[in-house]
Amino acid sequence: MADYSGQADIRGINIDRAVKALADEELKMKDFCQVVPTNAREIRYWTRTAGFLDSTDTTGITASQIYNVAERALPDVVEQSWTRSTTYVKHFKVESPWISIEDIKDTDVDIFTENLRDLVKAVANQVDKRIYNVISDTVTSVPADGTTVTSAAATDDGWDDTATGDPVTDLLAAKEHFRTYRFNPEGAVMVIHPTDYKNLIKFFINVKGSSVPQFASETVKNGTMSTILGIKVYVTTQATTDYAVLFIPNVACLWKEFTPISSFVIDEPGIAKKIRVIEEGEAVLVQPYAAYVITDTQV
Repeated sequence: MADYSGQADIRGINIDRAVKALADEELKMKDFCQVVPTNAREIRYWTRTAGFLDSTDTTGITASQIYNVAERALPDVVEQSWTRSTTYVKHFKVESPWISIEDIKDTDVDIFTENLRDLVKAVANQVDKRIYNVISDTVTSVPADGTTVTSAAATDDGWDDTATGDPVTDLLAAKEHFRTYRFNPEGAVMVIHPTDYKNLIKFFINVKGSSVPQFASETVKNGTMSTILGIKVYVTTQATTDYAVLFIPNVACLWKEFTPISSFVIDEPGIAKKIRVIEEGEAVLVQPYAAYVITDTQV
């Protein structure tokens, strides 16, 4: 039985559990981030230079000086480098209007529970959007290491053009990018809008179905495509149409958690109650090279 705001335990652990459960009902962008608690509103973080360490090229010497060092010669000196950046916690807050005790008692709709669910989702939705914007580089124009997230236009007229589009080539280019910077692309995540997902399904069934009959038939039978070329597919309206955002989960982005998603019941005894839901934190793009954006996926 649903709890109502007039019951004693609604302000205790039960409502806290409900909030956590409601926030976890759907797959969230936060699931792809490493969640790191922080106790300061100012967030300082370090971005390590991507790739393997190697010697610096000099005039006439471009091959690695780590390889085949002469006997009794001193080794070349190399070191890792980091770039420090600063950002600040973002605040996500929303609350219901005052809900009268009369409405709580005799309304057919469970006003309290319905408001709790939708307020939690409202906050989680904005957190999702913030993480997506940071990873896709649509908000942060210059990440920590001074480079933007690598992007490339889809082949020819995009995925909705079955004559010239080639999402296979586009996805392989993304995987090549990850390998170039020494990230393992197997298990990478691609976030796309339902429209782009529709075009991707149509391409593999209508255009490439004869070339990959087993893959096409399984997709038709199940109605879904959860992975392609070793890349996990996450479909959400949070994504922007005409873009496919790929990244290495738990590597590209951190979620610095200042306050986990929490709820509060504000009580005006004998009159009304209201619900407030908050979350505080910030998405930090610590490895820009672990993200890749395919643009112009639609004509």
